[in-house]
Amino acid sequence: MTASAVDRACELAARESYGRLLAWLAYSWRNLAGAEDALADALLAALTTWPRTGVPDAPEAWLLTAARHKLLQAQRHQAVIDDPRVTVLFDEAEAATLPPAAIPDDRLRLLFVCAHPALDERMHTPLMLQTVLGLDARQIASVFLVSPATMAQRLVRAKAKIREAGIRYEEPEPRELPQRLDAVLAAIYAAYSTGWDAAHDADGFADEAMYLARLTAALLPDAAETQGLLALLMFCEARRAAQVGPGGEFVPLADQDTARWDMPAIERANALLREASRQQAPGPFQIEAAIQSAHCERAYSGHTPVAEIAGLYDLLDRFWPSLGVTVNQAVAVAQAGDLPRARALLGAVAEADVASYQPYWVARAHLARLAGDLVAARRDGERALGLTVQPALRTHLSAQWGALGTG
Repeated sequence: MTASAVDRACELAARESYGRLLAWLAYSWRNLAGAEDALADALLAALTTWPRTGVPDAPEAWLLTAARHKLLQAQRHQAVIDDPRVTVLFDEAEAATLPPAAIPDDRLRLLFVCAHPALDERMHTPLMLQTVLGLDARQIASVFLVSPATMAQRLVRAKAKIREAGIRYEEPEPRELPQRLDAVLAAIYAAYSTGWDAAHDADGFADEAMYLARLTAALLPDAAETQGLLALLMFCEARRAAQVGPGGEFVPLADQDTARWDMPAIERANALLREASRQQAPGPFQIEAAIQSAHCERAYSGHTPVAEIAGLYDLLDRFWPSLGVTVNQAVAVAQAGDLPRARALLGAVAEADVASYQPYWVARAHLARLAGDLVAARRDGERALGLTVQPALRTHLSAQWGALGTG
């Protein structure tokens, strides 16, 4: 087998099973940092072994066995220095007899562990995204609008804190879950947003996030925000296919064919949202879900309630402000007919804060075009285009700015 084929096999195995393997190893050994190191060593061993022996029939089981071997070696070394029961859940004999192919899915538990109160709360979500969901520093940096180097340094410091403070994999008590829930939901939503691509979800982030959102809602059914997040993701999933035209082109939400929306899924999402609202504990994911529900109204009435959507964004901005909320609020306000206020909302944002935030420049160009300021629209549109990665979306934006150039 060629080196490139082995590399692809390793990459596929890591992408599909990294989170499951790491969660199981961390749970079994009560040692998150050690499990991460052992799994990294196992992946490196695969790169050197598989070219000689061939890719195994069960790559995930092979990686698990190799990682467990590394952890057992570390355990034996630690036994010379300290009592190994401090860092492991099972003794060596019990751990060695666990079936390598039977991997309990403990990723949700690991998400809650990463929200440990001893860690900087600003690093809870980034740590979850990298450790449990497998996003790299570049992808995480794009979510938090910092450079990849800065995010990499922050993640290194967070993991150093885990080692120095001796934070082990300890499943939180039920009473501790609510205080860690916000960070877990934020990580699931960030993973979904990263993986949500109309053409495909090559890394499986969106599918993984949907699974974890369902799991969280089942674990904490009385937490309204878990239902709100699941409803939000279900609304987005219901429209995924319609975001791509017959030629692979990007189709904006307002232009999507509602006949291609998954209406049963939309009905289920609406039912979830109603159930969450009955708990009378509003939160940002419920409001976001309500916004998506309003967009889906077009499938029933033929019209989008733009004023209602703008009001919901105003509510979000008042109680749960963020840069993303401000950008979407401005677009919604413009659609509702108040273009001067919409441009003022974007104008109040410091450009240094949005230098690499593509949605901001798309929105700014859109509002400038609505105002008839074609010079600003072309300038901001070109900047947005330079920050756009998805080929279909680049083609769509290029066509818009090209039309401005000839208009």
